[in-house]
Order: sequence, then C-alpha cells, then structure tokens
Amino acid sequence: MRLAKIPPLLFLFLCFALPVFFPLGAQEKNDPNDFPLLIGTAEGLYGLDLWGDLSPLWQGGEVRQIEAAGDSWAFLSDGGIFWSDDLFHWEKRNEGLPVKTIKVFQDGEKSFLPMIQEIKDLMIHPGNPALMVCATKDAVYLSENAGRSWSSLGMPPYRTNGIKAVAAAYLPELTVFLSHSIYGIHYIQPGRGGAKWAELNDGLEKLETTNNADEIADIAVVQSGGAPAAIYVSQTFRRRIYTLDWGRKQFSLLWSDSKDGTIDSLCPVVPAEGNSTSPGIRGLRFVGDGMVAEISHREGPGAYHGRQDILEIVREIPAYLGLKPLCLAIRSPRRRPDGKASTENLITLNELWLLFGERDLRPEAGAARDREGLYLPVNRAMESQTLKPFLDIIAERNLNMVVIDMKDDYGRLRFNPRNPDTARRGRVFRPLDIDAFLTEMKSRGIYTAARIVVFKDPVLAGRDGGKYAVWDSPAGKAWAGYHDTRRKKTSAEAQAEEKKASPDIEILPASDPDYEILRTYYDERWVDPYSEEVWDYIAGIAVELHERGFDEIQFDYIRFPTDGDNLESIRYRWQDRGMDMESAIVSFLRHIRSRLNAPLSIDIYGANGWYRTGARTGQELELLSRYVDAICPMYYPSHFEQNFLAQSPAELRPYRIYHQGVQRTVRISRGRIIVRPYVQAFYLNVSYDRRYYGPDYVRRQVEGTRDAGRGGLTYWNNSGRYDDIPKPGDFAAGDGKR
Repeated sequence: MRLAKIPPLLFLFLCFALPVFFPLGAQEKNDPNDFPLLIGTAEGLYGLDLWGDLSPLWQGGEVRQIEAAGDSWAFLSDGGIFWSDDLFHWEKRNEGLPVKTIKVFQDGEKSFLPMIQEIKDLMIHPGNPALMVCATKDAVYLSENAGRSWSSLGMPPYRTNGIKAVAAAYLPELTVFLSHSIYGIHYIQPGRGGAKWAELNDGLEKLETTNNADEIADIAVVQSGGAPAAIYVSQTFRRRIYTLDWGRKQFSLLWSDSKDGTIDSLCPVVPAEGNSTSPGIRGLRFVGDGMVAEISHREGPGAYHGRQDILEIVREIPAYLGLKPLCLAIRSPRRRPDGKASTENLITLNELWLLFGERDLRPEAGAARDREGLYLPVNRAMESQTLKPFLDIIAERNLNMVVIDMKDDYGRLRFNPRNPDTARRGRVFRPLDIDAFLTEMKSRGIYTAARIVVFKDPVLAGRDGGKYAVWDSPAGKAWAGYHDTRRKKTSAEAQAEEKKASPDIEILPASDPDYEILRTYYDERWVDPYSEEVWDYIAGIAVELHERGFDEIQFDYIRFPTDGDNLESIRYRWQDRGMDMESAIVSFLRHIRSRLNAPLSIDIYGANGWYRTGARTGQELELLSRYVDAICPMYYPSHFEQNFLAQSPAELRPYRIYHQGVQRTVRISRGRIIVRPYVQAFYLNVSYDRRYYGPDYVRRQVEGTRDAGRGGLTYWNNSGRYDDIPKPGDFAAGDGKR
C-alpha cells in the first residue's frame, strides 16, 4: 500500500537512498533489493520500499526474528523457521525440528493441530549462510544445509528446561553455544567423537546469593574471512555486555552501567570490506529498556554512543505505518557490482517490544489492570457480620479487588450451579449466594475474581470409577503422591495408634527386618491435565460464573502434580500422541478462550515467573502468556531457598524478590500480560520468616511490586488474617528498600 505520509526520518532515509545509490529509472518495481527496511510484526513480515510503499511479504503469523543469509533471508516465527531467496516466496525449513500436538475439543469431538515446538532463538553464521543453529526449550539443533534438515545436539544434563539463546562459530573447529535461564552458557564441538557439552561461565556476573550466572539473553558472533571469531554476550536482567576470550575460556566485561534493566538483543555491525584496518567490529548495537544504543568496541571497553536516529525511526513505525514492530532489518542501499543489495552495515534489531513498553493487551485485560486486593475465604463471605471486617480492610487499605474460591482446593463447588452437567460432575459444599455477594461487591466498586482450582480435584478424580484421574499404572488405581520415610520398627500397638491419629498413612515392611517404611500421602488428588472432558467441565464452570457477574476468572493449580516419591508411576491415560506437559496446558487454555470472553488470570509458582522454565509443571511462561490477560506469580519469600537474595541487609529480601520477580516475569512474557503477584501475608515456620516476618516484611513486598510496575497485587492469607498488610500511611516512613 502507498503511504499517505512518510515519517520525517524515514523520508530522509529513503531520499538519501534514492538519488545516491539507485537511479530510479533503472530499477524495476518490486525488486527484492529495493526493501531497505524489513519489519516483523505479530501479523507477519512487511517491506518498506524506496518509493514509500509498504508491502506484505508473508502473513502467516508472528515474526520474531529476521536473519540475513548471504543473498537470502530467514525469519523465526511462531510456526518455525522460514527461508526466502527473493523475499516474496517463502518455504518452511523445519525438517527434523520437534513437533508438539495441540488438542482441539469442540462440539464433543476432538481433533489435533501439529505445531513446531517453540523455537527460542535462531542464528545464521555470518560467514557461512549454510550453517544455522536454533534451540527449543530443551535441545539445540544444527543445520549445515541452510535449514533444509536439522539434527539435535541435545543439551547439557540440566535438571530443568530453559534454553534462551544459541550461536555457532569456527574456533577454528565448529563450536556451538547455548545459554540456559539458570545454568548459564555451555558449548559443544559436535565434530569431535563423543562430544559433550561443557560449562563456560567464568567471568559472568552471578545472580546474587547463588552460584549461577544470571541469564544470558543473546550471543553474537562476528566472523568473516580468516579472522578469528569475536563473541559477545549480554544479560537479560542486568545491563551487561561481555566478550569471550576463547583461549582462556573466560568472559570479560565490555560495558555495563548501574541501571536496572536488560540488554536482550545484540547486533554486531561489520565494517565495509576493504575499510577495516583490524579484525573486529565498528559497533555493537543492542536493544533494551526502551532504547537502541551502540557500544564502540574499537574505542575500548565502556565507550558508548546513543543511536537516537535508529530509535526514532523505529518509534515512528507504529504511528505512520500502522504496525508495531517486533523485529526489523535495516540494510544499506549501496549496490554491489552484481546488482544485489549490499549487506554492509546491516542492522537487525529484535525484541523491539522493549522500545514500546507494554504490548497490545487483549481488550478484556484493561479491566484487570491496577487491581490491588485480597483473597477472601469463602466461609467469611456467607454472613454480613463475617464479611464486614474484610470490607473495612478493603476500604482502609484503598483496595479494589477480592479473589474468592468458587471451586476450592478440595474440588468442591462453592456455589449452586445452574448447569446440570457441572452439578453432576462436581460436589456442592456450603454454597455462597453469589448473586447477593456480587450485588454487594458491585455496589462498593469492588472488582471480583472467581478462583477455580483446576487439576487438583479429588471430587472429579473419584467420579465414574476414576475415569478422569491421574493414574497409578503399577497399582492400577487413581494415583496419590506419597513420601516414604525409613525408620526403626515400632510395635503393632504403636502403629495402630498412629494410623488412628493419621488415617492417610501406611506402615510397610522394609528390606531390613529391624526397620519399616512410614508412607505419608499428600493431601492431594489430581485429574488428568490431558483430558478434554476435564477441560470442558472447567470451561462450563468459568462461563457460568462470568455470566452470573464475576469480573474475572482466575485459575489455580493449572499444572501437573510435582510432589511424591512415586511420580514415575504416573500414567496420563488421556495423553494423545505428540503431546507434552506444555501442549496440554496450552490446549486447555485454547479451549477456555474458545468459550470464554472475559479477563482470565492464572496463578503460577514464583520460580516459574523468575526463570524461563516450566520444568515438571508445564507452566512455561512464554507460552502461557499468549492465552491469558494476567499472570499471578507466588513469589513468596518463604517458598524460595532461605538464603536466596538474603544478602546484607537481609531484611530487604522481600523487596528484592518482588521487585526483580515482577521485572523478570514481564521480560520473559515479552510484555504480553499484566503481572499481578500474590503477596505473602502469612507466616511460615521457616528460618527467614522466624526472624523477619511482620508488617515490614509484607510492606516491602508491596513496595517491590509497585516499583517494578503497577500491574496490581493480591494479598494471600488462607485463614483470612490480614493484620499485617500495610495502610496507605505506612509507605511514607519507608526505611530504604533495596
């Protein structure tokens, strides 16, 4: 389409290109060389040509990363990797990459949608376009034929998934690098027999109080001709750029500053051929924290130049082109002797959502923003006299939201459903008059979220002969997690008394006759997250609650079971071929979205908001954020290791956890969602809480959350005791936060 008005900087850019390098009369329209600006968006790939025309080049989904491959191009999309020699004709290059299966359930019938597993990063070697590497959450893949086929290099024996970035270089033999959210950088030289991944973290700044390098966001390689490779890395959650001394296997700090923030995308700018007096780069551009900037390596570590011209060009794109870029490529308009466009001074910029802050949220998400409230135990909402203290707290603390159970941790429905199928599968227990309750809340301007515990459900697990239950394959019955303790043998009388006091235990013989096994069962029973009938049951509850007046639906325990010595005995009988934990959770959320048009929030473990991993739970934040409006991480200080971020002054640990936690969740989700964490307003008998828990402990969590961005928060106390939550005046007397 022809643009009615070209933004000033783009106009100057095009005017500069036209008369100097392109005699217009000699050029054909729609020549692929005439797109000096390529723009990747949520809707596809676009090119801006020298005449000011914007052309759609591919419109099959989201384009997150653009890579030059000699005279060709590749991009990374939500459908995998695509390749083109002319920018107009694109082919998939996903052969050998893993496929995940999404299950679709509609009108009582199921079907399957195969999708390429989420590709976290793509890199094409700058000197050899046939050499490509990419990574999923749990494996690195190598192609030496321009992506026509891929082979797996696996990953180091980590305990969790969470790969973030990948790269390859000749040192002089082929060397492939990966970065992991928790375990830093490793490398492998796949040409060697029996090659194994080796750690490479010396010199990288660690996450405080841990032995792990803080996450590496990007790995950039500069290599052309016979010059040695130069390798640069940046960190996602702190503003640091490093260079690698390969001989010493050590990183050294090239540039940093003291600001909070991120450098999430690196772009080396290689000097023009023949103009370089020494190997290296002229500039290393990066994207982070609302800016594009340049480090000039040749001028020495620490040299820094703002690139305001590029930044302004990028920021003008949404207003003038109607597109919000996720990535782009700007290339020199200079022609090579063969008539091809030169890749000299090519600039590729990724993660551009950082320049615009929050991405476009779903329309329903607006109502969920800036909500600060508390969890209201449903038993306290039954009568006006028990509800009044909570209404007083809400008024005194300037709160505007309540979260209340409508399907609780025991699978019980806390309302009378109108849907007969819901009533048949569930169990109604002491139901709340939700019509009267919601009328009262709306009269006070209080936003209401209905909490639905999803896959932890002993009621549904026991229905229809255990049809929906997570199954214990060796035992041939519904699975229940347990913990075994070996102890000295006790008398039959003592065992009987113990079983009488705690019915949910077993005492079993041990291999040594002088010992016995005390088997303690967790107070949890689970339904199968792969079951489309379970999804349908939950969707019916959610739809009815929204139709009856709840503003938001909030899902908890939207995960797989994680506790028990017998996890290996689990069988998921509803799991279809090609599905894994992440695809089960995504399939469930897609089903909910097909039926519910309301703000949707989910509760996740704090660690799943801190690190780029969904290990054991299926809660992979990057995927979940595409289907929900708000994510509510439980960053409870009591639930992390007790020395985690407890450096001096240790009493500021709650602030650190929440401040960094919110920022990390925003960055991992790429700004797609509202981050509204749960705040710990309860005491747990752990070492840190024994020393520090109290009103200041709670207040610092709130300050950390607010300072990181006003997405909101929810106080959690299972018993409804909220004496420790701060009043507005408590914040004025802050005694330092960090």
